[in-house]
Parts: sequence; structure tokens; C-alpha cells
Amino acid sequence: MEITPTIRAEVQTYLIRKSLTMTEFGHMIDLNVGTVSGIVTGNRSISVHQLDRITMGMNLPPDYFYERYIEECIEEEPLNWRRISPFLYRCVELGRLDCLRRVVGMLLDNPVYLPSLFEVAEDSFKKGYTEAAAFLYENVAEGERYQYSERLAVCQYRLFTIRIRDDQEKNYDAAVQFEPYVDRLDEVDQLDALRALVNTYRSLRKWAKLDAFSKVLGNKAKIQYKIDQQHHENNKYTKKPLYPPFVYWAFSHLIRAEVCDANKDYDAALQHIQRYADLRWVEEKDETTLKWKSQFKEWATANIYVNRLMSGDLGVIPDYVAYFSSKKDEILPAIDNIIEAANRYNINVDHILEMFKTEIQSFLNEQNQVGVYTQQISSERFTHLSRGLAIYHLRKGRFSEGFAFLFSCLEKSAEANNKIQAIRCMRLFTHFKEHASAHTKEVYGDLIKAVNEDEE
Repeated sequence: MEITPTIRAEVQTYLIRKSLTMTEFGHMIDLNVGTVSGIVTGNRSISVHQLDRITMGMNLPPDYFYERYIEECIEEEPLNWRRISPFLYRCVELGRLDCLRRVVGMLLDNPVYLPSLFEVAEDSFKKGYTEAAAFLYENVAEGERYQYSERLAVCQYRLFTIRIRDDQEKNYDAAVQFEPYVDRLDEVDQLDALRALVNTYRSLRKWAKLDAFSKVLGNKAKIQYKIDQQHHENNKYTKKPLYPPFVYWAFSHLIRAEVCDANKDYDAALQHIQRYADLRWVEEKDETTLKWKSQFKEWATANIYVNRLMSGDLGVIPDYVAYFSSKKDEILPAIDNIIEAANRYNINVDHILEMFKTEIQSFLNEQNQVGVYTQQISSERFTHLSRGLAIYHLRKGRFSEGFAFLFSCLEKSAEANNKIQAIRCMRLFTHFKEHASAHTKEVYGDLIKAVNEDEE
């Protein structure tokens, strides 16, 4: 068994091999000779900063000594947060989660370190080190004794935002796991947390949950707006949500209108649209407020067209097309609405598809996030639109185009683990299977095989 030399022994060997004095080496790494001498002789503990300077001077990878540092300078000495915390931050920066795990495991034996570990997690999260942050939040949450503490709620909130990705099944699990902790956050954080939860259920088309949480969001936003009005003079010193409180209130009614549309309750949907369209009660005149008031008014105008369209007023189509034609971010959502109406009421919209052929193809090819919509909502929009186009073309006997859109939807649904949409695609293929060529059936077989392999 090979014996690994200590850090001090390896530094000493390096100096001998390079014929360097401690003074010369100290000049090279910007440490005074007393510090270098104390480290090499073992009379002085090594800080992470000093370790990094030594490693750099020896032309070694920055984390070269980290495992030995844990053994020699952390495990063998009394726990000292002032020495340990810089090491944790360096482990985060360098992606050494193995070293992070070892040290955190030692610290968790003493609950007094939980607040400090939480601070490291928060700093890591803000700097974009999400994998390390997730590990830290999970451990802080597990070690938290008080189940109704705000710190535990913040950990769960951060973990929720980190876990939301492209996998729809995992997104649903993350949302359900986070739900019980929303009310334990402070009032300001609750607004952004509820907005994130609503957007997740929106992308999943979980209408019942979407309705419930959008109502809660609207109520809390209304309360927060009143609080801000009452304490206007002190507002600049208080914590603020990402958007003005009235934005969350208006957004909640926008979502509730979507839920009503999904349930084909178009009269109720129109009432919600009218509520967020009329924001005259919002008194502020700053640029941000005026921008959002204008935005919601614009969304209301568009959604009134959609409301009329989905309820069967097909005469609105020319005006709707004229309205969204010049609004780049709304073209794809509008085409999705028109295709849904075309399939529902069996109408021909070929001229509209031809008009926006470039935009549709670009979206389906690149699958980019569209405008203000989150990545999850854009992904859901992609599958919904591509399946809608598949139905439209297949019903008109354009089987080559129809199957191409169907396969695009199936492939994206499999990638996002959207099982409901994938099953719908399979049923659609089965319905039109007799019109598929041998090559088309072969492509479908390969796609299904890939889907089954992902399941396994």
C-alpha cells in the first residue's frame, strides 16, 4: 500500500527538488518567509488562502491537496468555522462536492453550524452553483429541528426552483413537495413562490391546482398592496418582491381566466379578463407600474379575442390575426389558439398557417423560449401546438405533414417525460395508422422504442 505524504512533506520535497529556499518560495507565492517556514515545519496551521498560494506556486491543480487538507487540517483539529468556511466556498467554486460532503457531514453533528451552512447555501445559490447549493439546502433542511421555521421553508423553496427543469414528472413531484412550505415563508417571498408554483402547474395543465393557487396568490397580493399603501414612506427600506404587488394580483386573474377557458366557462373567463384589464385603481405613476398596466391591458385585449374564438365566435379570426401579426412574442401562442379552434370547430385556416409559416417552422425547429413565457410553458406550448398541427393535417388527409408534426410532438413529450401527451400521440397514430407508409411506421416504431427505453 502506497503511503501518501503529508502536505508539508510534499512541499518540503518540492523545495529540495527545485533547490528553492523558503525565502525564495515565499517571494514566488507572495507569502512571508515566517509563514512558509511555520507551514513546512509544522508549527503553523494552514489556511485555505495559503494552501491555494502554495499549490499555485508548485504548478499543481488548485484542488490538488484538498482531500489531504480535510484529513490534516480539519479532521485532526478542533472544528473552527473561520478556517472551515473559506474551504467550503472553495469546494463550491471548484466543484469538489466530494470534499464538501465530507466536511458538511462533520459539521451536521452539531446543530450550531446549521445557520452558517444555510448562509453558504444562499451564497452558492446566488452565484449560480446550484448543485452545491442543492446539497447544502437538503442537509440544512434535514437537520432543521423546527418544522415550521422560515429557514426550512426557504430551503424547500430554493430546492423547488433548482429542481424545476424539463422533466414534467419531476416538476410535478417538486411542486407537490414544496406546496406545504409556501405559507411558512415571509409574506414577500410568498408572492414569488406562489407565482413559481402557479407557472409550474400552468405548464403541467393541472387546472384544479392552478385555480387553487392562483386564488391564494391574488388574495395575498391584494393584502400586500394595501400594506405597501399604508406604509408608503418606509417602503424603500423594506424587502420587496420581484414585481409590484398589483402585478401578482392581475396575474392571478389572468391565470384564473385560463382555467375557466380550459373548463369552457367563457363567461367567467371574460369576467377575470375584465378585472385585470382595468387597473385604474393602481395609483402609482412610476415607469414600472405604467409598463405593467399597459402589458396587462394588452394581454386582456388579446385574450378577449381568444375568449370569443374558443366560445365559437369564428368571425373574430380576421381581427385577431390583424392584432397579433405585429406582436412577435404573441404569434406562436396565437397560432396555437387558432389551431385548437380549427380542430374544435372543423374550419380551414390554411391561409393563416401559410402567412406564419416561417415563424412556426422556426419555433418547431429551435424550440426556443418565447417572450415572457417560462421554459416549461414554452416546452408545453411546443407539444400542444405540434400535436394540434398533427391533428389538423391528418384530418385533411395530409398524412406526411401530419405524421411529421405528430412525431415531433412525441419526441419532445418523451424528452420532457410528459406521459399524458405521449399517450395522446400514440392514440392519434393508432387512429390514422392505416394511412401511414412502411417508412412512417418504421420511424414510429423507433420512436416508441426510444420512449420505452427512457421509461426503463
